[in-house]
Amino acid sequence: MSVDSETVRKIARLARIAVTDDEVPGLTEQLNGILGWIEQLGEVDTSGVAPMASVMPSGIGGQLRWRADAVTDGGIQDKVLANAPDAASGFFAVPKVIE
Repeated sequence: MSVDSETVRKIARLARIAVTDDEVPGLTEQLNGILGWIEQLGEVDTSGVAPMASVMPSGIGGQLRWRADAVTDGGIQDKVLANAPDAASGFFAVPKVIE
């Protein structure tokens, strides 16, 4: 598959990226290069490779270790409030906005 200059302009328009006419030939070459690499990946023989569920190494017993699903406050309230311009009673203090 190859990309032409009209396709590059359409992709740029859909992505809302401003592309000048001088940039189109370079982008066309770059996109064609990327598509060439993807085609090369499609040619790799993976018939003897078992599918992976995750790129992370498996834990004990071949299963990923899960953390406890518990709600916490993070234990860093003081650090968070240190960034606040004003704090009161452990919360961010903001000016009243209702008239």
